[in-house]
Amino acid sequence: MKNLYREIPSVDELLRCDELKRAVSLYSAPFVAEAARIVLSGVRSEIKNGRRDHVDRVEIATAVALSVGEATKANFRRVINATGTVLHTNLGRAVLSDDAALNVLLAAKGAVNLEYDLKGARRGERDSHVEGLISELTGAEAACVVNNNAAAVLLALNTLAEGSEVVVSRGEQIEIGGSFRLPEIIEKSGCTLKEVGTTNRTHVSDYTSAVGSETALFLKVHTSNYRVVGFASGVSIPELSKVATEKGLPLVEDLGSGSLVDLGIFGLGERLREPVVRESIEAGADIVTFSGDKLLGGPQAGIIAGKKEFVDRIRRNPLKRALRVDKLTIAALESTLMLYRNLDSLPEKLPALRYLTRNLDDIDETARRSALLLRDLLGSDYRIDVVDGTSQAGSGSLPADELPTKLISISNDYIRAEAIFAIFLESDPPVLGRICNETFLLDMRAIEDPDMVVPNLST
Repeated sequence: MKNLYREIPSVDELLRCDELKRAVSLYSAPFVAEAARIVLSGVRSEIKNGRRDHVDRVEIATAVALSVGEATKANFRRVINATGTVLHTNLGRAVLSDDAALNVLLAAKGAVNLEYDLKGARRGERDSHVEGLISELTGAEAACVVNNNAAAVLLALNTLAEGSEVVVSRGEQIEIGGSFRLPEIIEKSGCTLKEVGTTNRTHVSDYTSAVGSETALFLKVHTSNYRVVGFASGVSIPELSKVATEKGLPLVEDLGSGSLVDLGIFGLGERLREPVVRESIEAGADIVTFSGDKLLGGPQAGIIAGKKEFVDRIRRNPLKRALRVDKLTIAALESTLMLYRNLDSLPEKLPALRYLTRNLDDIDETARRSALLLRDLLGSDYRIDVVDGTSQAGSGSLPADELPTKLISISNDYIRAEAIFAIFLESDPPVLGRICNETFLLDMRAIEDPDMVVPNLST
């Protein structure tokens, strides 16, 4: 054992090895030296515990080089979404269009007129790049943007009702991803929640009788991530707007999903339509908040649109600066919104809509081509078939609409589905599918290239 300890190279010796010259040139010598110390500590532990009977300098240097490679590998990676959830929150929701990606690259690689008015040669407002587009597409008098829809709701309530009561139906007190609950957002905004109605039924009279000296506004929330069916009823925006006007209160609606057009024209939401922002504004909502990265198909953002007097007040709130978006979001959102000026080409150019409206025959063709490639790669021990299945929009959008799709099922008599899942997840890039009934499944709805789901097993 003593002889083995003597053979262990020093850190300086390792840094001079040919196997580490490239690592030292790419990174700093102290960084590689720290990796070497960790590897050498492991070697000493193996000797002490009798798990090592030799010391090879080249082997140790190679281990250090591998450790440096792992440590410098980016955690933020591209993944292949074969889960069947198109707007997958954990995978970044909407995939940006080519136009949006190019505009983001433009903003990332150089200086831009984020807050500079080129025509007036003076300081500008970052919301100005998208406000006109939002107003054009929604019919709103004004608009501003924050970093997500929860922030949009918080900012609107804090501006218009801080220290006062916000009236909300019990049936609309939603919980969104990450266990964020509407009552908690209302509390953090500095407002007091006043519940009306019951879980399944709320009437106009409930709102009317709830108004008191401390009431500041009505809040209506679109229950985008669930549906209550059966003996249920709610109060529509036109009905609620009438009461709000009579009581002199603003009406704020949280639409969440961010649908700018009737998805029915693309064959979606046929059974349960997703509300459209313009319709809410035309029906009397004073402020509407919605997401940029759900059905809208753009970057993560919270959009606040509505009457100018209220939007101006919201924009002046000091919290607006804390919640504002950066130049990359503005760039992506502007390009995404511009696509909505041509609805004929929208399904082709907007990835989220393209995946949601994709023809089943096209999905089937891609699935069968991918299955052939997978059979060649994995061999005869694996059963690989193309089967029917369903996809979903995800991120709380169209919760009751299941989309017919084609799945590739992969099973093996000797390997559990969880192990097959791991094989695909360890690929480069990782391929993320799902497991159902002890079978690993790849949903092909969002897969347009057959090679995309074929794992790189060399990794």
